[in-house]
Amino acid sequence: MIPIHDASQGEPEPGETTGAPADPRHYMRAGTLRLPSLPPLSLYVHLPWCIRKCPYCDFNSHEVRGAGAAAAQGGLLDAALERQYIAALMADIEAALPIVWGRPVHSVFIGGGTPSLFSPQAIDELLSGIRARLPLEPQCEVTLEANPGTFEKHRFKAFRAAGVTRLSIGVQSFNDEHLRALGRVHDRAQAVAAVEEAASAFDTFNLDLMYALPGQDLASLDRDLDTALALAPPHLSIYHLTIEPNTYFAKFPPRVPEDDTAYAMLDRITERTAQQGLARYEVSAYARAGHRCRHNLNYWQFGDYLGVGAGAHSKLSFAHRVVRQVRWRDPQRYLQQATAGRPIAQEHEVSRQDLPFEFMLNALRLVDGFDLQAYTDRTGLPITSIARALDEAERKGLLVRDWSHAHPTERGLDFLSDLQSLFLPDEPPAPGQSG
Repeated sequence: MIPIHDASQGEPEPGETTGAPADPRHYMRAGTLRLPSLPPLSLYVHLPWCIRKCPYCDFNSHEVRGAGAAAAQGGLLDAALERQYIAALMADIEAALPIVWGRPVHSVFIGGGTPSLFSPQAIDELLSGIRARLPLEPQCEVTLEANPGTFEKHRFKAFRAAGVTRLSIGVQSFNDEHLRALGRVHDRAQAVAAVEEAASAFDTFNLDLMYALPGQDLASLDRDLDTALALAPPHLSIYHLTIEPNTYFAKFPPRVPEDDTAYAMLDRITERTAQQGLARYEVSAYARAGHRCRHNLNYWQFGDYLGVGAGAHSKLSFAHRVVRQVRWRDPQRYLQQATAGRPIAQEHEVSRQDLPFEFMLNALRLVDGFDLQAYTDRTGLPITSIARALDEAERKGLLVRDWSHAHPTERGLDFLSDLQSLFLPDEPPAPGQSG
């Protein structure tokens, strides 16, 4: 449930390029940045279909319609659709090869939608196609998002055999009443069974939980935590229910806990997870030693990622620039355009003035923060470009630093948006005023 996976728009804006990636020489031309080296590269694969759209979800997910809907309820996505979509993904990767050629991929994340709707055979075909086109590192982490439906848990061992090394299970709650309020298609018993099956099939896996749910109080949160921690997940992702625009909940807002209660819930989560050996290493992520998510760490450390699939985002670095891309959002349009070798709906170069904020939007989510040298390595900008903002963050007690490193304080994590906003570019002067 990391939002960076999703595209909120899929249509090109004026002045943006679209279609296939340009000639590599276009990206390698001289520019105003100078990156000393390229960061690690990850691959994100978006599989956009789900059985039912959750009322809080603003990701690019689409309910299976028509004849395929009944099959999806039983855990079977139409085989012809699987083949067609995987062929489009391979065409998408092949179109991008000239601009990522030779760069090893250190993690793969298959997200959605509900990727576990795809059969193990289709996931095997997908991963085989990726390996044939991209050089995966020997210990490459391969994560698949899964929902806890009864049919899905029986596939977990087959997904492992196909090459998935890590499962991320969207439990959200172990309370049937809260699951119904969230529009989930599973119940508590299915969630418990799915986590137990994941533990038997995978050395590492993640469990997603949400808090500040409609009707939830501290006592019911504690019961969710009792169940989750008893299942001993190596990794736990915790998300505050947020009412996003253009969702069912935005039109019909549920009654959720007050902010003070929500803050108390997060404090309870952090306290209880620490007691069980799950250390908080990112705003919403807790893990046992050796089980941090390599893929998401690469996002937060401002690494590169190639995103393929409907609505997927990419962030790619070159010697003199950083480029962002978005694939076509609508699955049918993506199928047409990607198969024709034109998967990109939007592309733009990140400006020098926006790079500090984009870096901090990610790096300041990490409890350990970032090395100051990493800022220069990933943005191509001198540390002096953020010196004033660092001073202000330190003065406000939101951040601490020494000569080589900076990290958010506990207050900084609690007021993360305030901390990140200090790195926004200065407003341009009003017309008629000097800069």
